[in-house]
Amino acid sequence: MKHVLTVIPLTEEHKKLLQAVSPELEFFHAGSDQVDQEELEKAEIIVGNLPPKRIREAKNLQLLQLNSAGTDGYLEEGILPEQAHLCNATGAYGLAISEHMLGMLLMLIKKLNLYQINQRNHQWKDEGKVTSVYGSRTLIVGMGDIGSEFGRKVHALGGTVMGVRRHKAAVPEFAEAVYPMDELDEQLAKADIVACSLPGTKETFHLFNEERIGRMKKGAILINVGRGSLIDEAALVHALKSGQLSGACLDVTEQEPLPEDSPLWDAPNLILTPHVSGHFHLEETRNRIVRIAAENIRTLLEGGEFCSEVDFRTGYRKFRG
Repeated sequence: MKHVLTVIPLTEEHKKLLQAVSPELEFFHAGSDQVDQEELEKAEIIVGNLPPKRIREAKNLQLLQLNSAGTDGYLEEGILPEQAHLCNATGAYGLAISEHMLGMLLMLIKKLNLYQINQRNHQWKDEGKVTSVYGSRTLIVGMGDIGSEFGRKVHALGGTVMGVRRHKAAVPEFAEAVYPMDELDEQLAKADIVACSLPGTKETFHLFNEERIGRMKKGAILINVGRGSLIDEAALVHALKSGQLSGACLDVTEQEPLPEDSPLWDAPNLILTPHVSGHFHLEETRNRIVRIAAENIRTLLEGGEFCSEVDFRTGYRKFRG
């Protein structure tokens, strides 16, 4: 028997789906704050984001299946035992987060944020001209599951989609071209909308600093749903106030919760949500996480290639080509 510890909320259907992988699996279902040391020491498979410092106690761990796409904290030396595989939930969040991105973008370009303020102030006021996704040029920085799902939606609305990614890959049907990261600056100058869904790594820290934001097309919109560390927030606020950017949409910030005195709260034309685009707010996201977990548990038992194994050198899912 292999001992499986789950620390995400599961329905009875989810539990049946996981158990159906093999009768040789013994499950212990608990909340992340309800796991004692004995259960951790027995666990050979963990499904869910138990705090990294607690993973150190799981000496028999063979597979850690995260319920997040991000791997912050789990890649540090000494967290996982040497024999353990780390898999993320890439593929689970594309639907929910891409819809959230599109909602924020439409709210901004149609000035719905301003009309909401006017409604609160009982003002019947025309806010003037708006822009459209149709005819726009969108650069997606990070063409994984989330970026690709957003690209499909932009393309469906009549926008031109370009991509930037680390690995050379075939150009998807919804995109005009995909460029390597070393061509990011050149492409930034051409884009009306720049959408980012990159993980937090040493390479992506403040990728969008004052200099790089200054290279963006004047009046462009910047969207970030990856990690808050991607953007220098002081540079972003300055760009919004100066008009270098016409707007921004953030679901992530460097410090979360965002401090009450952060300049982001009052930055003009900023749509800000408290890291809620993913998680389990959309039930289909949780369904997808469970299906990914089931597939990776089956791979551990039967052999083969994990569908979302993380490369410890990069912090990304291993590239399949």
